[in-house]
Amino acid sequence: MALALTGSMATSAHAAPSETELKKKIDTASDQLEDITESYNKLKIDLAKTGTDQKNLAASIAPAKAKLLVASAQVNNIAATSYKQGRVGPMSAMLGGEQGGLIERMSYLDLIQKSNQRDIDAYTNTTQTFNERSAALKTTQAKQAAQLAEMDARKKKIEGDIKKLRALREQAYGSATEKGVSGAAGTAPDISGSAGEAVDYAYVQANKPAYYGYGDSGPSTFDCSGLTMMAWKQAGKSLPHNAAAQYSATARITKSQLQPGDLVFYRSLGHVGIYVGGGMIIDASREGEPIKKRSINIMTPYGYGRVK
Repeated sequence: MALALTGSMATSAHAAPSETELKKKIDTASDQLEDITESYNKLKIDLAKTGTDQKNLAASIAPAKAKLLVASAQVNNIAATSYKQGRVGPMSAMLGGEQGGLIERMSYLDLIQKSNQRDIDAYTNTTQTFNERSAALKTTQAKQAAQLAEMDARKKKIEGDIKKLRALREQAYGSATEKGVSGAAGTAPDISGSAGEAVDYAYVQANKPAYYGYGDSGPSTFDCSGLTMMAWKQAGKSLPHNAAAQYSATARITKSQLQPGDLVFYRSLGHVGIYVGGGMIIDASREGEPIKKRSINIMTPYGYGRVK
């Protein structure tokens, strides 16, 4: 009995996961990888904006500093002139001299203040502007450094996720990647205009590898938003390389309004494909799988977008 029980426990402990269990693990790992890759794509967009902000701030520092030097010289000149000519402040004027002299002094001081106020205000405003831009530049530089560090961390996370996912696929299917079948998407429909150019491009890419690495956008491998971005780039339209950002950049439409070239979003903006008509999309599906033409109902759509 003891031997039988021990043997049973050992068999249970080393039982291979079922095909259903493996598929569930692969689906979960694929979704997680896509999420981290799309977050990496978003970080690249943010980093580019930070870089532009940094360049603009750095370029504005020199002119601001030059204006500050001019304003400082003007204020110093006012102070030196007042000292040499024995001009005193209003309080000193009130404390000394007779009534007639006091009125005369106050009028004179008021004239000095009015004639110099513009230079004094310019100095104050220029100093504030220079200090604000200098502080903003330091903040932006620190932000960029933090973003670069975060990018390195996400790269390592992506590399680890890809390794795990490929091991699961190898275990389930005997291969880490699935080969596409040439021509499986069929012939592209005859669509006019820019939408036709975008759809034609998507058909050409069909069966190329989907690769969730570091913002892949062709020509050999694509992630989901990289494919839709490049498809519309052929039509002269610029889309950001991130599914959520593409959702924000497109006009909202309903499912009944869908036309070839429109974008279909899934998984709370974690995935995107391009609609090609007939209830079908072409999308860079998942790491290890080729770009596919498949039903729009691969999962419940989150929303739909038309490129402006």
